[in-house]
Amino acid sequence: MESYISPEKAEFAESIASRTLRFGVVGLGYVGLPLAVETARAGFRTTGFDVSRTVVEGIMAGESHIRDVPSDDVNKQIAQGRLIATNDFGQLANCDVISICVPTPLNKLKDPDLSFVVTASKSIRDALRPGQVIVLESTTFPGTTREVVLPILEESGLNVGSDFLLCYSPERVDPGNEAWHTKNTPKVLGGITEACTEAGATCYGAVFDTVVRVSSAEVAELTKVYENTFRLINIALANELAQACDKLNVDVWEVIEAAATKPFGFMKFTPGPGLGGHCIPLDPHYLSWKMRSLAYKTRMIDLASEINAEMPAFVVRKMADALNANGKPLNGSQILVLGVAYKRDVDDLRESPALEIIQLLQEKGCEVIYHDPYCPVLGEELYSGIQGLPLHSSPLTDVLLREADAVVVVTDHTNVDYRQVAEHAQLVIDSRGVMRGFAGSHIVGLSGQVPGALKSGLVEKD
Repeated sequence: MESYISPEKAEFAESIASRTLRFGVVGLGYVGLPLAVETARAGFRTTGFDVSRTVVEGIMAGESHIRDVPSDDVNKQIAQGRLIATNDFGQLANCDVISICVPTPLNKLKDPDLSFVVTASKSIRDALRPGQVIVLESTTFPGTTREVVLPILEESGLNVGSDFLLCYSPERVDPGNEAWHTKNTPKVLGGITEACTEAGATCYGAVFDTVVRVSSAEVAELTKVYENTFRLINIALANELAQACDKLNVDVWEVIEAAATKPFGFMKFTPGPGLGGHCIPLDPHYLSWKMRSLAYKTRMIDLASEINAEMPAFVVRKMADALNANGKPLNGSQILVLGVAYKRDVDDLRESPALEIIQLLQEKGCEVIYHDPYCPVLGEELYSGIQGLPLHSSPLTDVLLREADAVVVVTDHTNVDYRQVAEHAQLVIDSRGVMRGFAGSHIVGLSGQVPGALKSGLVEKD
C-alpha cells in the first residue's frame, strides 16, 4: 500500500479483491473472536491478538471459548491458514486493517475504564506504519476515538488521513441471536476524516453485508450508546409498570400483551429481575459520564438506571412476602435459583441480575442453590460478593424442587421443564412470566395478579 490510502486507488481495491489485505483483531472475546472468524471466512488472512495465553492456545488448537462461535468454524479457518492467534503484539505491523475489540468496563463510580483501549492503542502505535486502517469497535463515550486513541497513534509521528486511517465502528453483538449475527447485522462506521471513512467502509464492505457510513467517529460512537440507552429506558418503563401493577393487583404481562396488539406507535418491552450483559447496564453510563464533564445531567438515563437497579431487591421482597404468606421466614429458607446467565439460552454471566439476587438472598440468611444448564460453575475470581464460591449448578430433579422452600425463575432458559417446576415446587417466584400458563396458587409473578390464573387470549402450555 502507499502511504495515502484511498479506495479509488487501484492498489487498494486490488488488495481487497485479491484478498491480500491482512486483518488484525485485538481482543478475542465476545466481539473480537466472531469478527476474526468472519474476516477469515471472507477470505482474508487474519491475526487475532490477545493477552491471555490460554485463549490464544485454545484458538490455535481450533477450540472456541465463545458459545456463539462454534469450534468447527474456528478450526476450519485455522486449518485453511486464514486465521492465527498470538500474544505477540509486534505482529501488528504485518496487518493492514486492525480492529480494536477490547473491554471497556465501568469502575465502581460508573466512570469509564479505558485502560484496555489505551493499552491496545499503544501497542498499535509501536507497530504503526503508513497505510494501515485502524478501527475502534469497543463501546465507549462520544469523543474517545478522536480524543483518546488518535493522540496515542500520532505519537508515532504519522498523520491521520494521510499516513494512516482511523475509524469507529460499534460492535452490535447479541449473544444467542440466531437470526442476526456478525456478518448480516448492519455495520455503522464513521472516520476521523472522509478518507478514513472511505477506507474503513471499503475494507469492512468486503466482510459485512451492509456498511452504514456516517459523517464522523462521534456519530458512530453516539449511535451505539443511543441504541442501548433506548432499550435501557424502555425496559425501565416496563419494570416500573410491573411494580405499579403489583400495587394495583393487575397482571403486568396481560397489560403488555394487550398493548402489543396495537399495530402502530408501540414497541413491546418486558419487565424482569434486572438488567444484565455488557451493553444495556453499562453503555448509557458512558454518555452520562461524558455529559457530566460538559455540565449536563442526563436525567432520563439516571432515573432509568435507578429503576432497573432496584429490580433484584424487588424480586427478593416478592419472595419474602410469598414465604411469609406460607408461614415461613426468608431467613433459613432454601432457595433454588433457576438460571444465572444474564439472558435466555446463553452462558454469559456479565452483569447478570441473578448474581445480585443470590447475594441478597444470602445476606438475608438463605441457603442458595442454583440450576443453569449453560453456567455449570460460578467462579471465585469474578463474584466475590457471593458466599461459598465456587458454586456449582445442581441437576434439576423432582426431589430438588420439592426440597426447596422456594424457586425463583431468574433466567427463562428454553431447555428447562417448567411443567416439572410447576408440579413439584412448593413455591415459585416467576420474574420472567414463563410460568403463566400453569395454574396454582403457589406460582407468584412480578405483579399482583392471581397466581397462575389464565387470562383471555392465553393458552395453557403443552
